[in-house]
Amino acid sequence: MKTLKPILISGKEVLPLIEGGKGINGSDGRSSGAWAAENCVGTFSGVSPDCYDSFGNVIIEKFFKKDRKERHEEMVEYAIKGGVAQAQVAHEISNGNGRIHMNMLWELADSERILTGVLERAKGLIHGVTCGAGLPYHLGALASKFGVYYYPIISSARAFQILWKRAYANFREYLGGVVYEDPWLAGGHNGLSNAEDPTKPQTPYQRLVELRTTLNNLGLNETPIILAGGVWSLSDWQDYIDNPEIGKIAFQFGTRPMITKESPISEAWKKVMLHVKKGDVILQKFSPTGFFSSAIKNTFLEKLIERNNGEVAFASEPNNEFSHALKLSESKTIYIRPEDAEKANRQINAGLTEIKETPDNTVVFMTPEDWKQMKADRAACVGCLSQCQFSTWSKANGTTGRLPDPRSYCIHKTLYEVGHGGSVKDNLLFAGHQVYRFATDPLYRNGCIPSVKELIEKIKKGE
Repeated sequence: MKTLKPILISGKEVLPLIEGGKGINGSDGRSSGAWAAENCVGTFSGVSPDCYDSFGNVIIEKFFKKDRKERHEEMVEYAIKGGVAQAQVAHEISNGNGRIHMNMLWELADSERILTGVLERAKGLIHGVTCGAGLPYHLGALASKFGVYYYPIISSARAFQILWKRAYANFREYLGGVVYEDPWLAGGHNGLSNAEDPTKPQTPYQRLVELRTTLNNLGLNETPIILAGGVWSLSDWQDYIDNPEIGKIAFQFGTRPMITKESPISEAWKKVMLHVKKGDVILQKFSPTGFFSSAIKNTFLEKLIERNNGEVAFASEPNNEFSHALKLSESKTIYIRPEDAEKANRQINAGLTEIKETPDNTVVFMTPEDWKQMKADRAACVGCLSQCQFSTWSKANGTTGRLPDPRSYCIHKTLYEVGHGGSVKDNLLFAGHQVYRFATDPLYRNGCIPSVKELIEKIKKGE
């Protein structure tokens, strides 16, 4: 195993080992502070981070306003308070070692406002900001204003070139590094473009070489690339270390740190991850963001898959292709293909009697209970995304102007619930595609939960 050499990250020489930031409540001040204490980089999530009362207890989010825009303001204030609280916790645990980063979802509604609020109130506690899910054009200007390093998360050299030309060239000083996140292997939201086939993964080597060539051509030879997505053991990546074609590189671990003593996720969540088998994580496009995402297949995802498989195209008026009548309500009838009639009847007879239109001239079938819950979730929307397919919220003008999509779900609700002790069967469990390795990794034998320190020692040895 090659010896890891410290590199300059966010103004300090540290080991090139980085904890991936995972929201909601997948990484917090406890876990990121522990990583920094080992002279590595810890990353807490800025997506609905927890804040605390005067006794140190988590304040569970509750929204009291009736108007969605007002609830959105409540959400923003929670996020700013929580971000500051997690930065303080991380700083105290780190004992001044390593670096503390904050991870932000760019497509979070008012992400710039939240980030500004946190950086204003937590001066000196946060050294870097990572940001993905979209193209964060304003990240360079915002971070530079506070003297904080910034790390865009991209999945191709082309994406970085766009960011550089349109924005980052003017904010070179605080570009701390570029995170290359493998769009096929990473957990959570993935940066697959329309030009890439989700069923045909590419190895990252050539994509990293292309990114390094791009960086060198821009005079960014010393800017490190941070490899994320599918990183489990450094022994898998020895050819990438001290490789002149790739240059300075650091490794971001997203899934593996989730089972440590300092990890904030529930014991039930950890138990599920310890027993995941290869292939149990699926790449799918149910997210209301419109992005692909990777999650553990459970009851929650199975229901979405079943709903998607039962989808039927329709026309509002009968024609040669769509001639079979299907009654939606007492006042509305649509027309489906005759060959889909059996499929529709089978679902209705199975109790999926609520037939709901999608934005794509199709209908899906669900139980009355699921429809009741869906309506309640939409009514409780807090406007967490810049625009949402599930609730039709749009931060820009209040609505996307499209039908709400019943093939999706309230992402804020399900991630918040599972992050705070909710059911691991009936909520979304984001995870990277290497999660199955917990089951055979000697570090976790017999259900052992290591500390962050123990995990990092194993990582340094290539174990």
